[in-house]
This record gives sequence, structure tokens and C-alpha cells, in this order.
Amino acid sequence: MFGIVRPCSHRLGEGLRTQWMAHLCGLCLALRGDHGQFARIVTNYDGLLISVLTEAQAERATGGRRTAGPCPLRGMRTASVAQGEGARLAAAVSLVLASAKVRDHVADGDGLLARRPVARAARRVAASWGRAGARTGSDVGFDTAVLVDAVDRQIGIEALAGPGTPLLTVTEPTETATAAAFAHTAVLAGRPDNAEPLAEAGRLFGRLAHLLDAVEDRETDAASRAWNPLTATGTSLVEARRLADDALHGIRLALREVSFTDGKLAHLLLAHELGRSVDRAFGTSGCGHQAHADGVRGAFGPPQHGGPYNPSSPHPHDGQNPYAGGGNPFGGGPSLQPPGPGGRGFWAGCAAAIGVCCTCKVCCADEFEGPWSRKKREGCLSNCDCDCSCCEACEICECCSCCDCGL
Repeated sequence: MFGIVRPCSHRLGEGLRTQWMAHLCGLCLALRGDHGQFARIVTNYDGLLISVLTEAQAERATGGRRTAGPCPLRGMRTASVAQGEGARLAAAVSLVLASAKVRDHVADGDGLLARRPVARAARRVAASWGRAGARTGSDVGFDTAVLVDAVDRQIGIEALAGPGTPLLTVTEPTETATAAAFAHTAVLAGRPDNAEPLAEAGRLFGRLAHLLDAVEDRETDAASRAWNPLTATGTSLVEARRLADDALHGIRLALREVSFTDGKLAHLLLAHELGRSVDRAFGTSGCGHQAHADGVRGAFGPPQHGGPYNPSSPHPHDGQNPYAGGGNPFGGGPSLQPPGPGGRGFWAGCAAAIGVCCTCKVCCADEFEGPWSRKKREGCLSNCDCDCSCCEACEICECCSCCDCGL
């Protein structure tokens, strides 16, 4: 699963977590229903924001939820999932952007895509996704051509960008695409007055997504000599953080102008979790007012509390970093030694690990059994890096808040 908005159950609480999972499953099932099982691979955390925003604005009516059957991703449990035009718009946007991403990787010859047979197959998949996304977009009144045009312009802009090119010139196509998608949620919800502020929120969300992706990939791209907007334009991390903070503040201001029927989940994701995404990307404290107090020293000096990517950072649940010393989220690394009491051998553990990964239990299940140790492990939604002891509750979404959302 990918995306920059990755909340944990600790912060969501039971009610909002149920809503969030309803939209995640709704996006996944909308992709399957319209485009087949394989299309579910493009399900992503950010795409479900489209579904969340649509429902948050809509007047309460029947038909917004349905009961989905048992699914391996939910531990073979039924669930109430989102349905309707919001989920289908999210599916259309996810497909078109995934199609563009695949075509971009093929053009760059990344990894296995450098091989002609693989590249040909990938082009066919990308073309199929693009057509499918366009059909679904048309069904809900959204012209996906704006997304395709943005991707095509992105390629040309990156080819011309160099030292001194404003970074916002590079992020503009992404901003335009997300602005259009966010604004269309107002049309689907019958709230045309919300289109303008949501377009602004979407534009800044696109900027933020592009920036954080560039920051997180900077070292990897440098090692592989891949194109990175920060490196290509000569933009420093200090400037990137300033732009990210400005975008985050702008999103919060835009949300104040949107009329929601029930905006709790949308507010939490866009006013609070985005701030944590910024902190995660830059390796700073998860608490907003602490990060501001630490200033640039906290942002670009040694990460506060070790930072989420620092091996010395303690894990909030057990006092240890689960990945330090070569550990892994499956509970005990594979060993060729005989299994301990209750554990599995190497090959049996490998088979169990494949099952855990293929059913996405690591991502979606409340808990799962470690393939080798057979110990109970928490799913990703139960893991978090937050410490809300210093924060006051937000009046809208009841989550902990140290941000400038004006509440």
C-alpha cells in the first residue's frame, strides 16, 4: 500500500478508523467491480481521500454504504464499505495516475522494465488502466484528460528543468491534477460552492505529495542517478520544508471555507495527518508545536526523538525499534536453525510469510501470526509513531492537535 496519508488506529479511534477502512475497502472494491481483480493493485491511501471528501459533503442518504462479504484482507470478516460515485471517482483517478506512473517507469527503463518483453506487457497494462479510468471518470462526469495532460506536461517540464528552475514549476502538473479531482467531489456531493476551496486544497495537496516524494527519494535517487526534482533544481531541504509547511498551512485555511455535512474524518486526514506526513518525511518530531519550537534545527539537524527512520528511535509500543538489528515486522527473522517452541522452520515460515503478504494482513489486519515465530503481531494500522501526551484534543475530529487549524 502506498500514499503519504497513513494514519494509525491510535489516532483515529474506533469510529473514525471504521470510516477510514470503509473508504479504503470501498476504493478497492470499486476497482474490482468496474475493472477486475488485477486493478485492485492500484488501491492507495491517498486515493481514498476523494471518497472521504465526497461523503463528507453529501447530505445523509441511504445507499452510501453496503455490507461487503468476507475478504482475506480483513481476516475473512464482512464489513460496511463505502460505495457510490465518490468511490468510483477515487478508482478512476487511481487508475489513470497509476497508468501514467507505469508508463513513466517504462520510459525510464527502471528495473525489470528495462527488458523488452516486460516493458511491452507493462505498456499494455498501463494502456488498459488508462482507458478503464477514463470510462469510469466519464460515468461520474469527470474528464480524466486533465490528469493525462498533467502527466504529459510533467515529462516535458522535467526534461527542461535544471539548476535555478523554481521547484513549483516542477510540481505544477501534479497540483493541477489533484485540484481537479478534489474540486469534482463538490460536484458529486451537490455542493458547487465548495469547488473553489477544494480545488485550492487539492492543488496544495498535490504540491505536498510531490515534495514529500522528492524528499523521501532524494538519497535513493542520488545513488541510482535517477532524476529528482530537489537535486535537479538545486533546491535545499530547508527550502523544501518551507514550501511543505506553507502548503500544509494553505490546506488548513482552504478547509475552513468548505461546508461539510460531517467533516471529522476529512479534517483529521487533511488538517492533522498531513502534518505528521511532513514530519515523517523530514525526520522531525511528530508533535506540531514541538517541531515549530525546534525550528530549522529540529527539521534538518539530528531528528528529534531519533526520527522515524533512525534505527535508534524507540518504538512507542514496546520500547524497541522493530527494525533495528535486522529485525522485521513478521516477528523473528528467518533462521535455518531448528524452530523454537511453537515456532516454524525456515521453509514453512517462508510459505507462511508469502500467505501473510499476499493477503495483506500486515497492512489491514488488527493482528497476524508471525510466519516464523508464530507470535501475535499488530498490523500496520496498530503501529504508530505518535505521542499525544503533550497535545489537546481537536474540537472537530477529537484527535490530538498541535496544529494551526484554527480550533
